[in-house]
Amino acid sequence: MDLSEGSVVKTLFQFALPFLAANILQSLYGAVDLFVVGQFCAAESVAAVSTGTQVTQIVTSIMTGLTLGSTILIGSFTGERNQEKIKKTIGTTLTVFSIAALVITALMLVFNKSILTALKTPAESFDETMTYVTICTLGNIFICLYNAISAILRGYGDSTRPMIFIGIACALNIALDYLLTGLLGMGVAGVALATVISQALSMLISIIYLKTRDFIFDFRLSSFRPDGEIVRKLAAVGAPISFQELAVRISFLYLTMMMNSAGVYGAAVVGIGAKYDVFAMLSATSMANALAAITAQNIGRGKTRRARTSLWLALSFALGISFLFWLWAQISPETMIGAFTSDAAVIKEGIPYFRSASYDYMMTALVFTLNGYLNGRQKTVWTMISCTFGAVFLRIPMVWIFSRCFGADLGRLGIIAPTVSGIMALYTLIYVIWEGKRNKNIASS
Repeated sequence: MDLSEGSVVKTLFQFALPFLAANILQSLYGAVDLFVVGQFCAAESVAAVSTGTQVTQIVTSIMTGLTLGSTILIGSFTGERNQEKIKKTIGTTLTVFSIAALVITALMLVFNKSILTALKTPAESFDETMTYVTICTLGNIFICLYNAISAILRGYGDSTRPMIFIGIACALNIALDYLLTGLLGMGVAGVALATVISQALSMLISIIYLKTRDFIFDFRLSSFRPDGEIVRKLAAVGAPISFQELAVRISFLYLTMMMNSAGVYGAAVVGIGAKYDVFAMLSATSMANALAAITAQNIGRGKTRRARTSLWLALSFALGISFLFWLWAQISPETMIGAFTSDAAVIKEGIPYFRSASYDYMMTALVFTLNGYLNGRQKTVWTMISCTFGAVFLRIPMVWIFSRCFGADLGRLGIIAPTVSGIMALYTLIYVIWEGKRNKNIASS
C-alpha cells in the first residue's frame, strides 16, 4: 500500500486492521499455551508457563526495537521511492537478526537458571519453568527471523501477508498444544515445543512464499550482506526502541519477582493478568505499529499534517477498545480469570488484582499510540528516555515501596502499572503537542 495517498481514515484502518488481526493471532500463542496447561495440568504448571513467558519475552522485547527500526527505515525509503536502499535494508535486517538471535540464544542458555532464581520462581514450579524457558530459547532463531520478515513487509506497506503467516503459525500451535500436552501428556514441555515448531514452520512457509512471488528481495545467500550505512541507521533508530522495551520488560520482571514471593497462586494470577494485558492493549499496540509505518512513509513524502491526523484517529480507536476490557474487569473479573483456570484459590486471589490493574489498559493505549507516532518520526531517543524513566525510576521504586508497605497485597500492587502509565501518558502527550507546535513555527519561519 501507498500509505501517503487517499482517505486518511480508510488508509489507517485498511493497513492497521491486518496488524490488529495479526497481533490477536500472535497473542493466542501464549494464551493458548496457558489455557491448555490450565486445563490439563496443576497450578504449578500454570505458574511455570506464566513465569517462563515473562522471561522469554525478554528476547521479544529486544527484537521489537530492531524490527520496528527496520519497518521505519523501509517505510521511509518506500516514501522516497528508493528501491536500492529498500533491498539493502532487507538484506541487512535479516543478516543482523540472524547473528543477534544466535548471540541471544547462547546468553539465555547460560543465564536462564540464574534469571529464574533471581525472579524467586516458586520451588514447586522451578523445574517446569526451566524446561519451558530452555525449549523456547532454542527456538529463538525462528522467532527472530519470522518477526524480521513481518517487519520488512509492513514497512513496505504490506500488513496482510504477515497476518496470514501468523495465522498459519497460530493454527499449528493450537493443534500441537492439544496433541503434545492434551493427548500425549507432555505438560509444560509440550506447549513449549508447540510454540517453537509452529514458529519454525511459519518462517519457512513465509520465505518459500515470497521466493515464489518475485518479492523485491531474492533470499539468495549472496544477498545476506550487511551494509555499513544501513547498520548504523538501523542501530540509531532501532537500538533506542530495543533498550526501552528491555527496560520495561525488566521492570515487569521485578514485579513478577515480588508476586512470586506470594507463592504459586500469586505467580499464576500475574501470568493470567499478563495475557489479558496483551489482549486489552492489542488495539493500542496494533495502532502504534501501524502508525510507525504510516508516519514514516508520510514524513518521507513530506506530509506531516496527514501523519498527525492518523495519530488522533488511531488514538481514539485504541482508547475505545481498551475501555471495553476495563469495563469487563470491573464488572466480572472472575470470568476473565476463570477462562484460564478453574482453581478457586487463584480466582479469589486474582479478583482485586484485575480490578486495580485494569486501569492500565487505557493508560497504555495513550502511551503506545503516542510512542508509535514518535517512532515513525524517528524520535526514538525520546521514546527510549520516556519509557526507561517510567520503568526504572517510577515502576521499580513503586513496586519496592508497595511491597514493603503492603506485602503481597495483589490489589494494591495492581495499581502500580496504571499509575506509572498515567504519568508517562501525560508527559508524552505534552511532548507531542510541543513538538507539533515547534515544527509549525519552523515551517512558517
